[in-house]
Amino acid sequence: MTTTQARPPAAAPRTVATARTRHALGRVLATLARSVAIFVPVFLVATFVTFALRSLSGLSPARIQLGEDATPEAIARVEAQWGLDRPFLVQYGDWLSGVLHGQLGASWTNGADISTLIGLGLGVSLSVATFALLIGVVVGFALGTLAAVRRTTWVDRAVTGFVTAISVMPAFVVGIVLVAVLAVQLGLFPSAGYVPAEQGFGAWIAHITLPAVALSFDVVADVARQLRSSLVAAYRENYVTGALVRGLSPRRIFFGHVLRNGLGPALATLGLKFPSLVGASVVTEWIFGLQGFGRFANDSAQAGDVPAVQGVLVVSIVLVVAFNLVVNLVLARVTPASQRGV
Repeated sequence: MTTTQARPPAAAPRTVATARTRHALGRVLATLARSVAIFVPVFLVATFVTFALRSLSGLSPARIQLGEDATPEAIARVEAQWGLDRPFLVQYGDWLSGVLHGQLGASWTNGADISTLIGLGLGVSLSVATFALLIGVVVGFALGTLAAVRRTTWVDRAVTGFVTAISVMPAFVVGIVLVAVLAVQLGLFPSAGYVPAEQGFGAWIAHITLPAVALSFDVVADVARQLRSSLVAAYRENYVTGALVRGLSPRRIFFGHVLRNGLGPALATLGLKFPSLVGASVVTEWIFGLQGFGRFANDSAQAGDVPAVQGVLVVSIVLVVAFNLVVNLVLARVTPASQRGV
């Protein structure tokens, strides 16, 4: 009498892999659906409010082009050329249709295409903001991890004090110091201007380093503090105690349990940092002579160029939603709670 040993079906590993793939795809689709559900109403409300404020403020291209002493007939003629004599909802609908086709309109001040103007400034600001975010993430993660691993020691106190000090230093003050020391006295970096990456990678990096460092201080402080707090909290969890009892090494405990569970809050912080770096760098761009997105937004607002301000608003909303979508997808991939569907 012969006996046969039962073997697991060969399709079992494929079934498990397929289930995991479907689960991951489901998380991605759910994240995309939530982002779209947030983006659509925010976009409609923000743009509608902007149009309403323009109507209430009395701003007009005729006032900009003809001056305050223009006759009512001349004002009416210019406004008719721009289509401002039509009903408000019709104007809003036409503008929204153009935005959906990638057209942001023309500037009231010079008639230039707003998409082109924003594209020129956005390339500068994205370069600086991306480099600043990279510096902030690397340095902030290093400091936050060091403080958490050496918690309650002098290293932890030194890192906390350093992070607190740089968090209260305005970017424009840091920028002035960097220009005075590293550009003027030492001559290590150019003091102003911008060179596109297409004209030379070295020159491009040299021109964006100082403004990126000036903007990165706030990112370093927020990431380091948030990561330190979340890692210290993770060290106190029961699964870490269980790992210690099982005899796992400190390195394995940190990378396998503490870091993955404590990474979420620090990553979520980045979702708010990148768009703010792009839009809130007006003073830094003035210091370093950069014609970026923030400076363009400030100049447009001061000139009363409503179409340009509306274009800035559209791009800002897209940046916020897009970067938060990327952060949410990363969170869904790296954090254990999200992988369990929590």
